[in-house]
Amino acid sequence: MITTLRTSEQPLRYPRKSIDPDAALVAQLRRADTGAAEALVGAYGDRVYRLAIRITGNASDAEEVVQDALWTVVRKIDTFRGESAFGSWLYRIAANAAYQKVRGRRRRTEVSLDDGLPSFHDDGQHAASIVDWSPMVDDPSRQADLRLVLTAAMDTLPEDYRSAVVLRDIEEFSIAEVAEMLGLSVANAKSRVHRARLFLRQRLAVSLATSQESAQERTPPRVRGGGDRRTHVP
Repeated sequence: MITTLRTSEQPLRYPRKSIDPDAALVAQLRRADTGAAEALVGAYGDRVYRLAIRITGNASDAEEVVQDALWTVVRKIDTFRGESAFGSWLYRIAANAAYQKVRGRRRRTEVSLDDGLPSFHDDGQHAASIVDWSPMVDDPSRQADLRLVLTAAMDTLPEDYRSAVVLRDIEEFSIAEVAEMLGLSVANAKSRVHRARLFLRQRLAVSLATSQESAQERTPPRVRGGGDRRTHVP
């Protein structure tokens, strides 16, 4: 009977360890193969540049970040333990390099995040009326303006919040991946992304409300009733 019970049981299934898609690239780098550095640049050069330009806002700085980050990866590949995905580890190095570049030049005019956030009453309702600018997003004539406003708002975000929202909403990493790349807890990563989104939405609302008011002021008033009114002389 014991034999029968054992044979009728389902075989134990152990979860397979996920395979890093960059395992071959990592192996090349560890062996210091000829062409390994070129393979790294081909796989991640453009992606790291895209992240760097959004954090630094400067093309030449972004190029330096790419060079510094990828060279750091080549030199420190033996410190990569494989506990996280290779891409996440590389992005963390790149984000830190971009931070250092921004801190070094201190050219950006950052504002206090709290100053840019909407105010709320004790019951959680917005203290000020909120402009519904969502219909403008699909208006082709306004999209260029929206991009300019959003870029300007991103430029004034503190760098740690800017990086979090770039990784989550532009690069489309999960919150867990963002937390890992930035060395944060998942809760802190969520908080940074949420507060950055509130800041950006508030900046968009203020800018678009101002734009609407200016447009209304430039629009001449309509004459009600129409027609050519003439004084009748008997």
